[in-house]
Amino acid sequence: MSKNRMAADDALADAARTAGLDITGAELIRDGSNVMFRLQDGVVARIGRPGTQDVADREVKVSRWLTQCGLTVVQAVADVPQPIVVGDRPVTWWRLLPEHRPATPAELGAVLRSFHALPAPTYLDLPEHDPFAHLDQRITDTPGLDDDERAWLQDHLVQLDGRYRAIAAEPGGAIHGDAWQGNVAVPDSSPPILLDLEMVSIGRREWDLIQIAVDYTDFARINSKEYDSFVTAYGGSDVTEIPDYRTFADIQELRWVCFALSKVEDRPDAAEQVRHRIACIRGDVPRPWSWDAI
Repeated sequence: MSKNRMAADDALADAARTAGLDITGAELIRDGSNVMFRLQDGVVARIGRPGTQDVADREVKVSRWLTQCGLTVVQAVADVPQPIVVGDRPVTWWRLLPEHRPATPAELGAVLRSFHALPAPTYLDLPEHDPFAHLDQRITDTPGLDDDERAWLQDHLVQLDGRYRAIAAEPGGAIHGDAWQGNVAVPDSSPPILLDLEMVSIGRREWDLIQIAVDYTDFARINSKEYDSFVTAYGGSDVTEIPDYRTFADIQELRWVCFALSKVEDRPDAAEQVRHRIACIRGDVPRPWSWDAI
């Protein structure tokens, strides 16, 4: 058992005592940077990363705000303390999702259209979205890169930052921050449910359209009919047609490279995938690319 898992087990036990919840028979759902357990009575416990109390608190508040606005989202449990902090790790409590599947492109587009139509709540003090958050640290600190790869990634990051800052500022709004089909759960007999509220922030709405657009233009993970259905459901705005699309797409792909970097120490297969992803964004591999999930 990993140290992360052992610490999460201890945090779960302490937090459950404070909340008055029974963790008998708790079943592990996910063992990652956030650890999740299925409890009795349809409750899910989420143990966050150390030092993320503010993020956890905001997730709970965002869930309640979106629910009040009529958007179907993952539900924070009412009438229990939220979050409970144990050893610098926040523990939050959520309602178990019904059986579901990932959203289709059209379903994702429709959910984002409804989400983006909402005025940002000033009382939540949502942070400003930063597409470059933590990327420099991952490139600098992660082992397994040779000097040439590290230097190229650092230079690429600087160039992308310059390209992004040169884009004319436009009015922003509340964005999800990690909008892809897997973050919308679609049960058989109820509306799609928006998940993973950790990155909800104030930013350019283009960011919520980029992941699926890149899936279409650079990876061929979806076909033209599916992408057109996404654009139509969103309201007709096609992010691939804006002048700065390539800048947004290149930043998103660098983020995916850096996500793979973050897994190198824990996953033996991650280093090979990092090298492949770097070769792709350097132009050594022609599109459409194929990247393995990590």
